[in-house]
Amino acid sequence: MQVWKLYKLEGEKATRLRRECPRCGRGYFMAEHKNRLSCGNCGYTMYTKS
Repeated sequence: MQVWKLYKLEGEKATRLRRECPRCGRGYFMAEHKNRLSCGNCGYTMYTKS
């Protein structure tokens, strides 16, 4: 995945567009699915309310 899809640049400030994995920490982003967020590194899954 391209890095520019994970951040939004506003002037000189960069904001993350996706959540980071609470287990793996900084640099590991959660994949967004229809009803859940999942980490591809450790397999951690968070279910969301639709």
